[in-house]
Amino acid sequence: MDEQPIRVMVVDDHPMWRDAVERDLQADGFDVVAVAANGTEALARFPAARPQVVVLDLQIPAPQGVECTAQMLRIDPSARVLILSASGEQDDVLQAVKAGATGYLVKSASRTELLDAVRRVARGDAVFTPGLAGLVLGEYRRLTVAPGPDRPALTERETEVLKMVAKGMSYKQIADRLVVSHRTVQNHVQNTLRKLQMHNRVELTRYAIEQGLDGPDDVEA
Repeated sequence: MDEQPIRVMVVDDHPMWRDAVERDLQADGFDVVAVAANGTEALARFPAARPQVVVLDLQIPAPQGVECTAQMLRIDPSARVLILSASGEQDDVLQAVKAGATGYLVKSASRTELLDAVRRVARGDAVFTPGLAGLVLGEYRRLTVAPGPDRPALTERETEVLKMVAKGMSYKQIADRLVVSHRTVQNHVQNTLRKLQMHNRVELTRYAIEQGLDGPDDVEA
């Protein structure tokens, strides 16, 4: 049986950009189940459309992207939101992920990067434009400072894998980088999730940001 295409909703107030993203997704085999030009339309169409992934601009007419993200995930916690924004500002990234966004791309991303991000977000991966990935790394370092109620003791290798997860790397990419098997990487991630009492990589990334970031000196590119 053929695999069902990923169901996607596109929300952007610029018609040319919205139409271009919709065309690219359809041409690559995605099922674009709805489009919207503002937050009100998006929230009205979301329940019936039941998208697996919402490609959402932050700066849309109210309610804006952050609030839309939070409301959509209250309606359907299984949905994934990929922010596609002209802004790469730290505050915008943090607010979007705190609201529940699974990924964040700036609009300078290529067509290939966008299509790959939609696929990965649909699988539950946390995906960030490479220049923004360092924003989530500071808190991961804190996990190894001292164990405690909010700082479970992680091994050096678990922390290493965790940092790569934070950068949005896939299990295969991490396995290739560390010269270990895909299964070994999965085991490290599962052990870390168990220690932190979380269920998936999205929760892991969101947790790191909600805990607050170290200063600029602690952020890696």
